[in-house]
Amino acid sequence: MQLVRQNEDKPSEHPKRHPGGRTRTLAAALLIAVLAAACAGESGGRDGSGSGGRSGDGGGGGGGPVESAPGTPGRAGPGAEAGKKAEVAAVAKAQALRAVAAKKWKLAKTPLAAPPPPAVKPRITTRKGFEVTGGATLPPVFTSVPTKERVVFLTIDDGAEKDPELLRMMGELRIPYSAFLSDYVINDDYAYFKKMQSRGVSLHNHTLTHPYLPGLSYKEQKREICGQQEKIKKRFGKRPELFRPPYGNYDAGTLRAAKSCGVKAVPLWSSEAFPDHMEWREWDRDLHPGDIVLTHFRGKDEWKGSMPDMIRHVMKTITDKGYAVAKLEDYV
Repeated sequence: MQLVRQNEDKPSEHPKRHPGGRTRTLAAALLIAVLAAACAGESGGRDGSGSGGRSGDGGGGGGGPVESAPGTPGRAGPGAEAGKKAEVAAVAKAQALRAVAAKKWKLAKTPLAAPPPPAVKPRITTRKGFEVTGGATLPPVFTSVPTKERVVFLTIDDGAEKDPELLRMMGELRIPYSAFLSDYVINDDYAYFKKMQSRGVSLHNHTLTHPYLPGLSYKEQKREICGQQEKIKKRFGKRPELFRPPYGNYDAGTLRAAKSCGVKAVPLWSSEAFPDHMEWREWDRDLHPGDIVLTHFRGKDEWKGSMPDMIRHVMKTITDKGYAVAKLEDYV
């Protein structure tokens, strides 16, 4: 799928983004430290059942301020220490379960755990080169989220392939993702996406029929976008706040129409995943903190592999580069 900038920059004008160093060794060391801490907690009588691991993405809890023990300023009391040990144990337990699932689903490596979501979501603005006239009051269009965390976001478009193995795989691996749906390919099996939603996946707008939006009148664009807003609300109970235009193409009318029916932001993508390769949109052909990764609901009749094959490939790429997958809606 082609991502078309509205105002294409020259290659030399692209904002340079410097990929971070590989952190596989550091990640392994951190995991060993976490597991060691968890074992220490268990040897003291803890069973690892405390809070802190976030269901849905396998991330660890953040933990609040450490309270001082009465009469001992600046030192944590027994309750705070116990809570922290339980939290570390829960993170380790969640990651151990993920490791078992990774082996079951034949992933090359266990996916890294995402950090806790930010207490305050970052401010999202339109990426340079993606502006439209009057865009200051319109939903921002972006390909990555501003964050220093080594996280990326996985998004899946349209809804043509409804592979039950994908639901089981992603649930067991605790990998978060967001779905951008077009009604014309999901209306034969809304139940599949209802089940997906029940497992914590957010369902967003990808138009009714997947047209080239800039080729339509404002009225036709509004029908495509706002009509899908109402379809999703009727079938799944909530009107989406995120919208992705088909092919990544839009104009000012697209964004005005989207805003008129409740869209708050327009996430595009910086790379695209397939079962056998990645397609890169950035000059350095690499991942960066906050990047949005696109893929599709497709099967073997349309590409070289199944949806689980695609997940195995994209997760190897993400994990090898030292990134975790976080939930887009925690940041946007």
